[in-house]
Amino acid sequence: MLGAIGFFLVILFLGMPVAFAIAVAGFAFFLTRPEIPWTILVQRSLSTTQSFTMLAIPLFIFAGNLMNHTGITSRLVKLANVLTGHMYGSIGQVSVVLSTLMGGVSGSAVADAAMECRILGPEMTKRGYAPGWAAAVNCLSGLIVATIPPSMGLILYGTVGEISIGRLFIAGFVPGAMMCVLMMTATSWSARHYGYQPDHEKPSSLSQIGAACLESIWALLFPVLLIVFIRFGVMTPSESGAFAVFYALFVGVFIYKELNWKTFVQCLVSSVKDLSVTTMILAFSGIFSYGVVFDQLPATLTNILVAVTDNRYILLFLILLMLTVFGMFMETTVITLICTPILVPLIQQYGIDPVHFGIIMMTVVTMGCSTPPVGVALYTCSNIMGCSVEETTRYSMAYYAAILVTLLVCIFLPQVVLFLPNLVYGGGGI
Repeated sequence: MLGAIGFFLVILFLGMPVAFAIAVAGFAFFLTRPEIPWTILVQRSLSTTQSFTMLAIPLFIFAGNLMNHTGITSRLVKLANVLTGHMYGSIGQVSVVLSTLMGGVSGSAVADAAMECRILGPEMTKRGYAPGWAAAVNCLSGLIVATIPPSMGLILYGTVGEISIGRLFIAGFVPGAMMCVLMMTATSWSARHYGYQPDHEKPSSLSQIGAACLESIWALLFPVLLIVFIRFGVMTPSESGAFAVFYALFVGVFIYKELNWKTFVQCLVSSVKDLSVTTMILAFSGIFSYGVVFDQLPATLTNILVAVTDNRYILLFLILLMLTVFGMFMETTVITLICTPILVPLIQQYGIDPVHFGIIMMTVVTMGCSTPPVGVALYTCSNIMGCSVEETTRYSMAYYAAILVTLLVCIFLPQVVLFLPNLVYGGGGI
């Protein structure tokens, strides 16, 4: 299996699309294992896409597109502006708060970052912000969606690793809020450094904040309802995806009345395009997962690492370094599907809670999309803002520091991550 993974990395580096690179490498693995029936290749490809829990992914992607076209996102932008307009780098602060309020409903931190660049980027440059600064804040603030529910990455991690998605969702709140505060601090420091002034001198009044919250109440209720319904068994994570679609349709048609037939068709077409790639990756990753189990890769990797270190913190740093490098070259979805079945048994051997590890892992692999040399989100946001990757990276340093502080706190203080899920679900267990 190690040979197949190496082959995958080589053809990916040579420019083959991710989905096809996974398929070709998986096919190569079966060629080197003549004792495995070829029917398993087809069975594994199909079974991965037919998981009931995986239904949540296309539903949440569709719900995210609907929210962007039904007035929910625009009202969240307005609320974020009311809350942060008095701060330095005010529109940058809006981007951070918007990422926190939105959660991962689009299914991709790259998609969220691109959406925020398109919505907020032109206004930023109009007010005199450097394009590279605008790209940096929109790109890196999109990382918050890795942990704030309903995060697609956490759904994938929980499904593949057989870990409670409800616990993962609740565990993401505190790290997500912490990252929000640290990124707002980084934005304020950076804006002061480059001379970007607030939009208005004084904070908004309580009446203004109350009016903005009231206008956005339907958007703010969404993540709260999801958590409550999942925790009390009203719906499964897959059913919560269907609820998200119904909720967005109901709000768009009957509350905000901004969703018409033409917009609905646009959302549908856009969602199908997003899902076609995601489904191919899901299907072909099933072959990889089978190879990982067949060759007992987790056990092999555990033996190697045990020989290197028996310290859980050193182990975590080695794994996170590896995931950061992977994130520079691959989408979060691919890394999660390939690495989770390898790493979850490994970290459990060291006594690390898989919920704790899942939050850290999703933060790191999502960060990889925003780091040079080939981070997908980094290139996407730089392209939208019309600036070089080097310029965006230069303006991103304060945000990388904020992410590093968040990771260090989560690594060395696991209860920061586990306090809420242990409180709600009880301590221990997965």
